[in-house]
Amino acid sequence: MLMKTIAIIPARMNSSRFPGKPMAKIHGIPMIGHCYYRTRMCKDLLNTYVATCDKEIYDFIESIGGNAIMTSDSHERASDRTAEAMLKVEAILKEKVDLVVMVQGDEPMISPDMVSSSIKPFIEDKSINVVNLMAKIDNIESFEDCNEIKVVINKKNDAIYFSREPIPTRSKGFENIQMLKQVCIIPFTRDYLIKFNETPETNLEKIESIDMLRVIENGEKVHMVMTDTSTFSVDTNEDLIKVEKKMENDQLMKLYING
Repeated sequence: MLMKTIAIIPARMNSSRFPGKPMAKIHGIPMIGHCYYRTRMCKDLLNTYVATCDKEIYDFIESIGGNAIMTSDSHERASDRTAEAMLKVEAILKEKVDLVVMVQGDEPMISPDMVSSSIKPFIEDKSINVVNLMAKIDNIESFEDCNEIKVVINKKNDAIYFSREPIPTRSKGFENIQMLKQVCIIPFTRDYLIKFNETPETNLEKIESIDMLRVIENGEKVHMVMTDTSTFSVDTNEDLIKVEKKMENDQLMKLYING
């Protein structure tokens, strides 16, 4: 069954760790532009939108022929901004959507295939409300980096816990345990996104500063999907330099830089 699916990329200039991050340039293009161009390549989407409270971001997306939605400047969570934008999009479309893929604006190396793989579980299992992508961590430095959100899963690929600390412990039998990280492509069913935002923040969510713990603490499931695509989020200026180097021969980037 075809599902009406849109992607929304929430973005704001006032990042505590890296102010102005969405407009930081990578190979001459603001980071939010890379996220937008690459997300909208996914053929499973009706459309892609950037949700922002900043005119600078809004004007840039409009200037490249993209779709930008102005939102409130009071949102503390990306999911709140995404939900506001979704309702505004529905008003424009004059119909409800089925799925909303929330794509974080600091993942400039995402691919359209990653978006497609995050959508697929909803078609196969109608009980799923929210999905996260995950990827293998291949070095201890990243495993111990508090900016990388780690996840452990059960045998059904549902998340057991997320943390900014290294999980599971490295003290015993570590060689046989996968190190996994969250990749911030997060699709919600339309109604569950609204329910999620109406649910009060939970204690573990506040302690770890990880939204998905709200789902787990309320006894619900976050289904995880593995991606083999190598991506790196940008949390610091050092990350920006690293990502720019890694994207030097990026084939997707050539399509929209030369397009």
